[in-house]
Amino acid sequence: MKMEILLLEGLEDLKFGDTPKTVENTLGKPVEIEQLGEEADEDLDTILWNYDKEGLSVFFEGKNNHVLSCFETDNEEAILFGKKVFEMDEKQIIELMKKEGLTQIDTEEEEWGERRVSFDEGLIDFYFQDGKLVTVNWGVFVNEDGEIEEFDDEEDDDE
Repeated sequence: MKMEILLLEGLEDLKFGDTPKTVENTLGKPVEIEQLGEEADEDLDTILWNYDKEGLSVFFEGKNNHVLSCFETDNEEAILFGKKVFEMDEKQIIELMKKEGLTQIDTEEEEWGERRVSFDEGLIDFYFQDGKLVTVNWGVFVNEDGEIEEFDDEEDDDE
């Protein structure tokens, strides 16, 4: 499988909103399955499938219907906008994203020591450790019925 990151869409042939069965038919059975957020007061249940050989984690969210909502990869072959993203440094990634029209940048030093660089319009996070890209995480918002919700970065202005 080609590791092409498609913002707000998915990864190559897998699209956000796909069922776990579709993912299994494409990637095979995961090495490990984790259940996250099982507390009764949680709005969503998250299921995480790990594919170690591919350097890929797949997240399913929903309460009544779990669908593909997010990917995380550390695969060195991952491609974003035609470029091998793990061969780029933070400055080059920011330039690439700006060139593609993504300008809402948010950065934060995480408690565990990684630096996060996020582009809200694309719902993508880049994590750096000691200046080197270590993981990329991208996805969509999903409601409890497993429906993809439109991302509206202006929603705070409407209240």
